[in-house]
Amino acid sequence: MKILVTGGAGFIGSNFIRYVLENHPEDSLVNFDKLTYAGNLENLKDVEECPRYFFVKGDICDFAFLKKQFAGVDAVVHFAAESHVDRSINSQKEFINTNILGTQNVIDAVRYSGVKKYIHISTDEVYGDVAYPKKSKHKDPYFPSSPYSATKACSDMLVFSSVRTFGLPAIVTHCTNNYGPYQFPEKIIPLFITNLLEGKKVPLYDGGSQIRDWLFVEDHCAAIDLVLRNGVVGEVYDISAENNPEITNKDITLFLLGLFGAGQDMIENVVGARAGHDQRYAVDSSKIRNELGWKPSVSFEDGLTRTVNWYKENSDWIKNVKTGKYLNYYDKKY
Repeated sequence: MKILVTGGAGFIGSNFIRYVLENHPEDSLVNFDKLTYAGNLENLKDVEECPRYFFVKGDICDFAFLKKQFAGVDAVVHFAAESHVDRSINSQKEFINTNILGTQNVIDAVRYSGVKKYIHISTDEVYGDVAYPKKSKHKDPYFPSSPYSATKACSDMLVFSSVRTFGLPAIVTHCTNNYGPYQFPEKIIPLFITNLLEGKKVPLYDGGSQIRDWLFVEDHCAAIDLVLRNGVVGEVYDISAENNPEITNKDITLFLLGLFGAGQDMIENVVGARAGHDQRYAVDSSKIRNELGWKPSVSFEDGLTRTVNWYKENSDWIKNVKTGKYLNYYDKKY
């Protein structure tokens, strides 16, 4: 199978490409990526010489060039997106262009090229804030809280409508927070790890009471791969670790401080919640578990330890991504 991956130089996309190359020796992959600040070819340096891997620099907002890359492609996995909430609060237009207009281009390219299956990678954030003990699941209403999640919700709707109107061979996935190697240090876990490696404090919003469900990126890649090969066109699959007990941002902070042998004096308390900050995300993943037989294999404690060790062993990667295009948006107050 020939698979085109949009945004394959990003965190989850690069891990997915590596997963497929390792687990499906009969497959080839085309990585179509614009190489923005979070798209980094160093994420795939270990596979760049693989004869089954091809890189094309391009923007999903450039339809004519995008469509040319679909020749002979059997399946598309669409990761490419602006994905950071703080950045969406600061600049909405980039998110509208990439997440909405860009996704429509991908949909049209799939339609016109005869691609057999299109996997649309979305987020649990489209469901919005969820009060305990409820868990969100497919067919629940969307209540996005930020420009980022609003644009992802819109992209989902474009996919759903194209399935209904044009018979688009699409499947949508919603996953909870990912963590692991190669994650750009604007998200909480890699930001905190790299700060601690540099002897800097970690910025904790509003006491860290927010609850997220954390899934190791390799487990997410395994779920996407399963959906790609066995998922039913037109369906939605929610993917989550369903951490039990649930994990707060404060829990993550204390666990990381423990791994570094650091005290709570390394916490920099950020007073006041971020604009549009959801308190809790929780997703019911019973459908993908029951219908496709997926389940996570990496515990949060093991995954976080592995992640810390990876960042400790890859100081050059950290240095390269935290210079040049890297901007510290955490200095801004929203």
